[in-house]
Amino acid sequence: MKKGTLINSELSHAVARLGHNDGLCICDAGLPIPDETRRIDLAVSKGIPSFMDTVKAVFSEMTVEAVEMAEEFPETSPDVHDAFLALLKEEEKAIGKEIRILYVRHEAFKLATKRCRATVRTGEFTPYANVILRAGVTF
Repeated sequence: MKKGTLINSELSHAVARLGHNDGLCICDAGLPIPDETRRIDLAVSKGIPSFMDTVKAVFSEMTVEAVEMAEEFPETSPDVHDAFLALLKEEEKAIGKEIRILYVRHEAFKLATKRCRATVRTGEFTPYANVILRAGVTF
């Protein structure tokens, strides 16, 4: 058995395959996932797993250089958005680098998911709790 935080085999494999600037989308239960994008469906029931728990697990193995999210996220779901930004600050301290943040309209965000290596569906029921994590390098 794998020893570590991220033990889901599909998700661990997706992170291991990422190259510099590749995208990994982590989304709520309602985001439409394009047919051409690999779907990793973790959703079990409402809130399980949560968006934040999934992001934390991914951060344990992925170096993140940039994040893309909908500009509607902070206005519509400020609690989850602020918790996500706090987690990003912790990750910046851990890696010693700034993580760029890009806000786009939700429709543009949905189009951007087509270019992601995979989309991870959580059980999150919070509107706009969707991010695209852009892979950085460890050196």
